[in-house]
Formats: sequence, C-alpha cells, structure tokens
Amino acid sequence: MSDVENVVIIGSGPAGWTAAIYAARANLNPICYIGVPKQNPAPVLPGGQLMLTTEVENYPGFPEGVTGPDMMDKFQAQAERFGTRIVGEDIEKCDFSQKPFTLTTNKGTEVKAHAVIIATGATANWMGLDNELRLATSGGGVSACAVCDGALPAYRDQPLAVVGGGDTAMEEAHYLTKFASKVSIIHRRDKFRASKTMQQRIFDAPNAEVIWNKVVVDVLGDSMIEGVRLKDTQTGEESTLDVKGLFIAIGHTPATNFLEGSGLDFDDKGYIKLETRNSQTNIDGVFAAGDVADAEYRQAVTAAGMGCQAAIDVERWLGDQGLA
Repeated sequence: MSDVENVVIIGSGPAGWTAAIYAARANLNPICYIGVPKQNPAPVLPGGQLMLTTEVENYPGFPEGVTGPDMMDKFQAQAERFGTRIVGEDIEKCDFSQKPFTLTTNKGTEVKAHAVIIATGATANWMGLDNELRLATSGGGVSACAVCDGALPAYRDQPLAVVGGGDTAMEEAHYLTKFASKVSIIHRRDKFRASKTMQQRIFDAPNAEVIWNKVVVDVLGDSMIEGVRLKDTQTGEESTLDVKGLFIAIGHTPATNFLEGSGLDFDDKGYIKLETRNSQTNIDGVFAAGDVADAEYRQAVTAAGMGCQAAIDVERWLGDQGLA
C-alpha cells in the first residue's frame, strides 16, 4: 500500500506544525494540508489565528516577543527541515467509514491515509464591522483574546472594553482588570448569560463597569482604536465610548464543517470530542489537536502541546497496527 500515507495532518498553526515536526522526526513522512486563504468575515489564513496576531509575548523561548506570522514561519521552517511535505489545498471531505481513510481536496484529489490528525483550529466570532476587522488585522487595538494580548504595554493603565455576556466575556474582562485603568463590558441585553460566579467577579471589581442594552455599531480610529460608537437596543440612541482597546468575546467557531457526515463525535459547541487524556477521537486512527478540540484554553502553547501528543499517539497507533 505504497500509495497510502502514514499520516495526513489537516491544518497548520501551532498544533498542526508541532504534529508535523514530531511525526517527521519519527520518520512517518507526514503530509500537511495547510488550506487556502479565506474571508470569514476576518481573514482565515494558513497558520491559524496567530497569522492575525501582531505581538506574541507569552510563548516560551521568545523573551522579546515575536509576531504571530514570524512565529508560524519558524514553525513551518522547522517542520520542513525534517521532511514534512506541505500542500496548499483544503481538505473538503473525509470518509472515515473504511480503512485506509479517504480524504478529498478542494481540487478533487483523493488522498488515502492510515491515520489522520485534524488541526484545523477555530475562528473567533467577530461583529463584522469594517473598522473592527481592519484594526484587528493591523494591530490597531482590537483583539479576540485578552489572555493573549491584554498584558501588552499598549493596554496597560488604559480604558478597555469587552463585548459579550457569557463566561468567556467575564473571564476576559476579569483578566483585563489586572492591567486596565477601567474595563467596560458592553452587552446587548439587560442580563448576562454567564454563570453567577463569573458575573459576581465583574460586579465586585472596582475598575469594571457594565454597559447594558448596547451594541457596537462602529469602531473609531485610524491606525489605533480611539473609541466605539454604541447604539441603545431599546431607544436607538447612539453614544460614544472612549477606549484604547476592544476585546471581542462572543465565542469561537471550530473549523469542522468539512467533517459533516464523517462519523466523528462533537461536543455541544461543535468541538471534536477526544478520548480521555489523549488525542484519539471516537474513530480509531483519527486524532485531533489544538483549538478544534479545545474550547477552554485556546492558547498557542497548549495547541502546540496537543500537536505533540497527537503525533506521539499516531506513532504508537501505527506501530500497534503494524503499519510503521
């Protein structure tokens, strides 16, 4: 079965590239389908969400910080150094009903594989405003991850805003209270969806305020955010809130549409379910790593760790099957 790949990695980013590095060093001759650029509504690029991140200061080994694209370039170069083959196509369909598995690309090419690692990540949900997306992609003070960006010097001792009303929004806002002069939580309703405990942390924070019944209709600023334009959901009245940072916390969507009908199990949020303490899915020989299977942490370092786990799990699984 020389025409069957040992392992196909779907997706790039920290999880995909780390899986590729480990699989290649284990002589598994991996092939990585990194996808093609899209707009959804923000750009979705090979390399994942870090391709839209200007400064990364919390990844070990980069004491002076590094841009997200530079980091992903280094990950890719390391994967290529050990022989990873890279294909700039999307996998659009997966047939896991029989072995070897059959994957179909956007060009109609069928790829056979003994094992598959899914590392397609998740995309942040955005409001879809033109200036929101422009400033988010240019490092202009709009972000979808407070834990990633909130401690940057540009946000310290500044008024910041968070959009959202669930647990994630509460967590993001509470984290930002450590650095900001003031954190405003903007919510379209008059009560949060978040748990009572998470809400209480915000209500108890001296530098946090809640702006009820408001939606953001525009993000103000040229090179850097200067404020947001708000609209009252009950009266329609508009107002301006001056902020130096805006964090969108209205959820993430895992990139799993191409897995419809594949037989994989998903949780209630659409993330791939994993077996306890490893990267194995409910389908023998199919593994997942990174944000596509992680609704909780969503960090580059945790995604990389999951990519490592997946590659090691694949190596062991192939060995147990007598395939490698």
